[in-house]
Amino acid sequence: MGTAKQDVAQLLAKLPEDCTLEDVQYHLYVVEKIQRGLDRAEKEGALPQQEAEKRLAKWLTE
Repeated sequence: MGTAKQDVAQLLAKLPEDCTLEDVQYHLYVVEKIQRGLDRAEKEGALPQQEAEKRLAKWLTE
């Protein structure tokens, strides 16, 4: 990711011309949450897929 301004410019370039301000806000929110999650995973670590599935097995139904 680049600077915040660069990220917003890239996002706006991808959105359709008829998008609303609400659409822009939603997509900015999603991008921010994803970036926070990636930063947190890098700092605190993340579980491998198999470990996550093992921990969640009691709630998963097949």
